[in-house]
Amino acid sequence: MPDQIRRIDCFYLTVSDEPSEAASVLAAFQSAGVNLLGISVLPHGGHQSELDLVPENSGDLRKAAKTAGLELKRKKAGFLIQGDDRPGTMARTANRLAEANISDVSVEVFPDSSGHFGGILWVGAADLRRAAKALGATSWKKPKLASKLAGYPSPFDEMEEVSASA
Repeated sequence: MPDQIRRIDCFYLTVSDEPSEAASVLAAFQSAGVNLLGISVLPHGGHQSELDLVPENSGDLRKAAKTAGLELKRKKAGFLIQGDDRPGTMARTANRLAEANISDVSVEVFPDSSGHFGGILWVGAADLRRAAKALGATSWKKPKLASKLAGYPSPFDEMEEVSASA
């Protein structure tokens, strides 16, 4: 199995196929601090392109799109898969889905030059929850930070004690 499988959402919007259009949309998300895990631009016909976006945080993307006046639509949900590039990793992943009687809709996986891989796996909407369970996927949501730091040890606490006794 891959080292990490987490649930993701994909959104899309339609833009003019002018080269600067997709770039300006991406710049708006960048300036809003939106981290995109995946981007795809596909011809949509009629001098239009479909810009598919997989955000790290769906709420951040929605808020930035609204602020920029962009009409964002939710397309589908799937899984981001990442890990060490080892023989059979994706075969074991596909086998887990097969054992749960779930068909892959689409899988795109790419290795990098340092021995790791990343990719996106899509299943049918009706199979999403069962696939998440079969794969042991985690939620796409970031953990919330504690609002109060009191009671949490700091690695610097020990240093302060040592310097105070010196």
